[in-house]
Amino acid sequence: MTHAAHTEQARIGAILEELKTTYPDAKTELSHRNPFELLISTILSAQATDKSVNAASPALFARYPDAPSMAQATPDEVEPFIRSIGLYRNKAKNCVATSQALTERFGGEVPEDFDAILSLPGVGRKTASVVLANAFGRPAIAVDTHVGRLSRRLGLSSATNPDKVQRDLEAVFPRDSWIFLHNALIFHGRRVCLARLPACEVCTLKHLCPSSRV
Repeated sequence: MTHAAHTEQARIGAILEELKTTYPDAKTELSHRNPFELLISTILSAQATDKSVNAASPALFARYPDAPSMAQATPDEVEPFIRSIGLYRNKAKNCVATSQALTERFGGEVPEDFDAILSLPGVGRKTASVVLANAFGRPAIAVDTHVGRLSRRLGLSSATNPDKVQRDLEAVFPRDSWIFLHNALIFHGRRVCLARLPACEVCTLKHLCPSSRV
């Protein structure tokens, strides 16, 4: 290993340790009691805040507690429960279609398999990774806007394509850290490394970040 590669490996290790110190309990902020609720909540969270999803989901899941019950609903029946969330009409269609697919193809249960989850209506790689990691404890790094932005600012990836960012992160961080890393980067992106004006002056990673303004 070259000196430059060794130095970079040390920097990456230091980033991970700093995140562990700053966000020791980092986990998904989407409220859920089981894989089905996490799957539906993650679908609802696209271009919406976790707070708005968590406000709407209790009533939604009280009415439709599992895939078979939601599969019997129409999108028009689901819409009133999620009207406060952005893009609610399209999301209602995806929630019903996904519930139908779960019921018809997987016995009403969320499969513990990336490609199977990815095959569900309205589910992309990010959603599949979130569910696999947070519902089943399977190592995965889901790349949302926060993870992508921080990866580029921290010099961990130059890619803008989420799939490429995911591969770049998984190549340099230990597999057993992937779930934590995903959630910790989201915490940091929401609280410190904001999109428009990062708070570099209070950032615990500033001495490790090539984009730091201080």
